[in-house]
Amino acid sequence: MFIPSESRVAVMQYLFKEGVVVAKNDLRLKSHPHIEGVKNLHVVKFMQGFAARGLVKQQYAWRHYYWFLTNNGVNFLREYLNLPTTVVPATHKMTGKKIQIISTDRPKKQFKAGERPQYRNDRKTAPKEGETAVPQGTATEKPKTGGRGKGFQQQ
Repeated sequence: MFIPSESRVAVMQYLFKEGVVVAKNDLRLKSHPHIEGVKNLHVVKFMQGFAARGLVKQQYAWRHYYWFLTNNGVNFLREYLNLPTTVVPATHKMTGKKIQIISTDRPKKQFKAGERPQYRNDRKTAPKEGETAVPQGTATEKPKTGGRGKGFQQQ
């Protein structure tokens, strides 16, 4: 499909500036809502070509295309648009804001010796309150099946 060079340059400039392009899957729209003077059809087909070359990552959800600029795409657009290496897309910029971790200031529970909860396997074999430990090899122990199906006992 032939796409005018003005439209191609406008799409590439917008892609490099934002780092992301979104287009509705409506090829009959007269113009793209975010890029002035460019048909939505031209944006969709041009970006699908970029996706085929691996310059953008394409995602489709809820009748909208989403294209995310990759590192190869950043390098290609820098060369094509003659931009210095210091200029980066908006999605690749560091914000400089510090992330604050909100602490709940809850004291952690400290366990005394013998009070710490046992692991799952230990809880199954551990005696309950008021019971005494049953030595292994008694009648209360389940017979081993040996992994040969239900009910088959190994001799």
